[in-house]
Amino acid sequence: MKKPYERLIEYANIPSASDESSNTCPSTQSQFVLAQHLEREMKEIGIQDVRICGHGYVYGRIPATVDCDTVIGFIAHMDVVSEVPCEEPKLRVINKYDGKDILLNDAENIVMSPDEYPSLLRYIGKDLLVTDGTTILGADDKAGIAEILTMAEYLITHPEIKHGTVMIAFTPDEEIGRGADLFDVNGFGCDFAYTVDGGAFGEVDFETFNAYSARVSISGKSIHPGSAKDKMINSMDVACEFHSMLPAAMKPQHTEGYEGFIHLCGIEGSIEKTEMAYIVRDHDIEKLLKKVDIMKACETFINEKYGNGTLSLTVKESYRNMAEKIKDHMHLVENAFKAIESLGGTPVSNPVRGGTDGARLSFMGLPCPNLGTGSHNHHGRFEYACCDDMELCAMTLVRICELYAAKQ
Repeated sequence: MKKPYERLIEYANIPSASDESSNTCPSTQSQFVLAQHLEREMKEIGIQDVRICGHGYVYGRIPATVDCDTVIGFIAHMDVVSEVPCEEPKLRVINKYDGKDILLNDAENIVMSPDEYPSLLRYIGKDLLVTDGTTILGADDKAGIAEILTMAEYLITHPEIKHGTVMIAFTPDEEIGRGADLFDVNGFGCDFAYTVDGGAFGEVDFETFNAYSARVSISGKSIHPGSAKDKMINSMDVACEFHSMLPAAMKPQHTEGYEGFIHLCGIEGSIEKTEMAYIVRDHDIEKLLKKVDIMKACETFINEKYGNGTLSLTVKESYRNMAEKIKDHMHLVENAFKAIESLGGTPVSNPVRGGTDGARLSFMGLPCPNLGTGSHNHHGRFEYACCDDMELCAMTLVRICELYAAKQ
C-alpha cells in the first residue's frame, strides 16, 4: 500500500493552481486533469460510486462493514495557490531530520532554517518532504487528498475494521473561495464530515474567521497638471487617503489570535479610476460588522469631501465562523480528539485565522470541522510535510470511522 507522502509526490507533479480571474468551474483545466487521476486511483482502490460532476467535483463511497446510523465524510481540495509556481516541483525526502538548517537549493543558496521556521524542531528524527525552494509543495491540500485515499485503501484492505458508510469528496477552487459553491451536499449523503486541510498532526479546527470581502471603486477627474489647481481629483490620492483613515492597528501584520483585521490585498489605479480590494476578518461577527462600519464611515467622509459618488464601497459576505454550527455537534471534535490521542498525539484546537470549505459547508447543512495534515508553511516556497505524521493523520481518519461505528 502506498504511503501518504508517496501519493503527495504524485499529486504534486500534477499542477493544479486555480485562477480567480476565470468564470468557469473548475477555474482551470489542470484541476480536471487531477480529478481524472484521482477518479482512476479511487476505482483501483475499490472505492464505489466514483464520479466526477461537470464542475470537477469528485465523489466516492466506502461501503460499511457494520450497520451504523451515522454517515461520515472526508473532504479535501484539489487546487493550489497561483501566486507561487507549482509546475515541475523538484521534491526530495530529508531522512531523519537533524534539527539544523536545510539547504534546499545549492545553486541559489536557498536555505530553510528552524530559526525562521521553528515548527521544524518538532520533527527532529523524522522524515520531511521538501521542495528545492523554487515552487510550492502543494501539501495544501494534496496532503489531505493523500491521507483520505490512504485511509480508504486501508479500510478496504482491512474488512475486519468496523465502520459505517464513509463518503469522500475532492473539491476544486478552494483557494479562490469557491470550493463549496457547487458542492452537492444532498448527493454527498453525509450526516457530518471533516475537511482534511490543516497544519500539524493533532490539529482539530472548529473556529474560523467570519469573512467579508470589500471592493472600493474611486472616480477621479483628470485635468492637465499645468492647470489642475482646485480642479483635479486624483483617484489614486483619494485611495491613499481612504486607506490611511483605516486604523493601522487593524492591519493583519499587527494582529494575532482572536484579533480581526482589515487587509488591503489589491490596488490598481490611474488618475480617473482606482479599484481597491480588501478582505475583512474577525471571529466575532459583531466586531466584524464594526470594522465594516468603519469603512462605511470613511466612505461617507470621502464623498462629503470630494462629491457624492467619488467613492463606492461594496461589501459581500464570504463565509461565517463554523463554530456557530459545530457547537451543537461537539462529538465531531471529541471523536477527533480521541482518535488523535489513541495514536499518541496531543490534540489541540486553535482559532483559525482563515477559513476552509468546511466553514461554508457547515452553513450549508453539513457540520464540518477541519483536521491537520502534517504539513506547514503553506502557500510558500518553504512548504514542507512530515512523512511520518502524514501516516498518523491518515490513521486518525481510520480511528474516527471506528469511533462512530462503536457508538451504535
